Amino acid sequence: MSATIEIGQTKRSSKDLIKAAVSGWLGTAMEYMDFQLYSLAAAIIFPKIFFPNFDPVVGMLVAFMTYGVGFLARPVGAWFFGRMGDRVGRKKVLVITIMLMGISTMLIGFLPGYAQIGIAAPLLLVALRIAQGFGAGAELSGASVMLAEYAPPKKRGLIASFVCLGTNSGTLLASGLWVLLTLLPEEALMSWGWRLPFIASIGITLYAMWMRRNLKESPVFEATRQQNDADTAAAAVAAAAPAGAVATAVSQPVKTQRKGKSFVLAIALRIGESGNSAMIQTFLIGYIVSALQMNKSVGTLALLIGSLIGFATVPLFGWLSDKFGRRSMYRALSGFQMLFAVPALLMIQSRDPLLVSLALIIGLSVSVLGMFSVQSAYVNELFGSRNRYSQLAMAKEIGGVLSGGLAPMIAAGLLALFTNSWWPIAAMMVLYSAIAFVATFFAPETRGRDLTLAEDAA
Repeated sequence: MSATIEIGQTKRSSKDLIKAAVSGWLGTAMEYMDFQLYSLAAAIIFPKIFFPNFDPVVGMLVAFMTYGVGFLARPVGAWFFGRMGDRVGRKKVLVITIMLMGISTMLIGFLPGYAQIGIAAPLLLVALRIAQGFGAGAELSGASVMLAEYAPPKKRGLIASFVCLGTNSGTLLASGLWVLLTLLPEEALMSWGWRLPFIASIGITLYAMWMRRNLKESPVFEATRQQNDADTAAAAVAAAAPAGAVATAVSQPVKTQRKGKSFVLAIALRIGESGNSAMIQTFLIGYIVSALQMNKSVGTLALLIGSLIGFATVPLFGWLSDKFGRRSMYRALSGFQMLFAVPALLMIQSRDPLLVSLALIIGLSVSVLGMFSVQSAYVNELFGSRNRYSQLAMAKEIGGVLSGGLAPMIAAGLLALFTNSWWPIAAMMVLYSAIAFVATFFAPETRGRDLTLAEDAA
């Protein structure tokens, strides 16, 4: 006999919750596999395939620029699909976004290089990256909203963190594939090997689409729609009632609070996680290979190990946020990364494979995945029910552009400007962490908040 989740007049069984969790896991796994495949390819492969006429460091910078273009498309997708998700439901949007992302990723694997079609090759790469980013702009947010709105309040931190496990699975899968690919001879890797994971990703896409088409709508969205219908009926009664009779016969519609404070706080919290994620999972992988001249398998293997450890740290930090609160956990994690940035860069500068790997593993499995885990419930709880999807998606993507999307380009530029000095890279990581750390002193505690409330928490 399955348990029942009841929100408003809407009921969902524990089986529905499991379906929502698997659906969110697959979608975010797909998104972050795309993210990691592209970021690793931008660091290792794309400079030679699509930008062969540039100096190696400049080629890496240009490749990271195509990576950043995808982030610029994400806020547009967040605005478009987020508004759609608040109007027509979470489920329909999640089917569209996974399809758009999956097809774009697959087509990257079929692109000819610069040697075959010249300038058209990088232009097509940018076009597909934009399409990828447009769909991804609402994918993670939609999965996060859906799962948080399904979860029982007392276990929301733990259950919402499963979305982060999806991102971790995508990173793990992509990193594992790249570890295997780096074993190929250089010629095979550059000619056809790098294409395989992009093309194979369509399998996850098709299964995730099937799952989502058979998923029931979020109970919070259904409860909100019922309230909207009641408000509309009340307004119709009010319009038809005699003067003076309305006040006693009809309650006024609930107005959604829209102060904007929750939006700004969500951006700041996102910057701490996204900025460090891009530095660790994208820039530092290329830096280790290009600037430090280390074997390319060192970084990818470290990310693989960090992702495996994340399967323990993600639910742990989600559970801890249920026990001790979202704000205190986010403050502790962002504060830790702020203090760890300089030691991490010193470990990387040693060129010792063990120390380099340890720096990346701790940064990924504790700091980045820890913040992401807590954020999955925290940011959802900051917003009211009627605009949650659109506001959350925009906040996440604007924060992602300001940090994760620009971080590799800025870091590569600083590396060239300061002649391979490590301290500007550490300073960037400290700054990203500090922004999130300070935000926790202005954000409210939201643990256990009723997600059907129309007003924002801050």
